[in-house]
Amino acid sequence: MPLTTRRRALTTLGAALAGSAALPAATAFAGERPYRPRPLWRAHAHNDYEHPRPLLDALDHRFGSVEADIHLVDGRLLVAHDPEDLDPARTLASLYLDPLAARVRAHHGRVYRGHRGSLQLLVDIKTEGASAYRELDRQLSRHRHLFTTYAHGRVHPGPVTVVVSGDRAARAPMEVQTVRRAFYDGRLADLGGPAPASFAPLISDNWTLNFTWRGVGAFPDAEREKLRALVGAAHARGQRMRFWATPDAPGPARDALWAELLAAGVDHLNTDDLAGLAAFLDARQD
Repeated sequence: MPLTTRRRALTTLGAALAGSAALPAATAFAGERPYRPRPLWRAHAHNDYEHPRPLLDALDHRFGSVEADIHLVDGRLLVAHDPEDLDPARTLASLYLDPLAARVRAHHGRVYRGHRGSLQLLVDIKTEGASAYRELDRQLSRHRHLFTTYAHGRVHPGPVTVVVSGDRAARAPMEVQTVRRAFYDGRLADLGGPAPASFAPLISDNWTLNFTWRGVGAFPDAEREKLRALVGAAHARGQRMRFWATPDAPGPARDALWAELLAAGVDHLNTDDLAGLAAFLDARQD
C-alpha cells in the first residue's frame, strides 16, 4: 500500500476513534516514521469546560483552541459559565493549567507530540476584570516556560498561548506590564486601533451583531465582501479572527457557514460539537 494511502487510512481511523484511550499517540507500519494526525489549529472549543472531560476531550479531537470561563471567588479562579454552577473543585489550575503543564512535559515541550504550534487557551473573565486578571497573572507565573510570553517589546512563543477575553477591565493592568504571559482578545472596534498584535493577537466578535446570514440560502455578496475585508484587515496587522454565536446545530446551514468562514480565512471556528467540527475540518484538509 502506498505511504499516502496508509496515512489517509490512519487519519480516518484517528477521527473515528478520537477520545478513545486505546488509540496510541502515534501509529506506524514497520520501517516507517510514526504518523500523527495533524492538530486542527482552527478548531475552537467554545465553553470547553462543559464537556465530560474538560480540555482532554478537545485534545483528543485535536483542537487548537479551548475556552474557559472564570470567576474570581475568594482569591480562587473557578471555572463555570454562571455563578450558580460554581464548584470549588473546578478551578482553572486543576482543569487546565496543571494538566497542560504535565502534558507539555511529557511531550518534550509540545502540546501535540511531533507537531509545532501553540494551543490557544481563551480565558473569558466573568467577574471584575482587573482583579481577576491579576490573580490569573499570578497563577500563570507558576509555569514560566509553558506560556507564550511578551517581554520588553518581544513575543517569545510557548506551547500554550493564553488570551484574555470577557470583562474589558482586564485591559488596563495588562497594558502597563512590560512582561506578561497573556494577551488580549480584541473586538472589531479595535481593528486599526493602537493595540498591536503583540498585545491583541486575536479579534473576536458576535456573528449575529455583524451579519444577517445564518447559513440558509446564498451568502449575500455584500456580507461576503464585508467578512473578507475584516479578515484581511486583521491579517494585515498580524491578528487572527474569530466569531462567536455562529449556528452550531448539525446540518447544512452550519456547514455552509463554516465553509464560508474557512474560505474567508477566519482563523478559529467556534463550536460546542467537537466531533462535528473535527469531521468537517478533516474532510477539508489537503
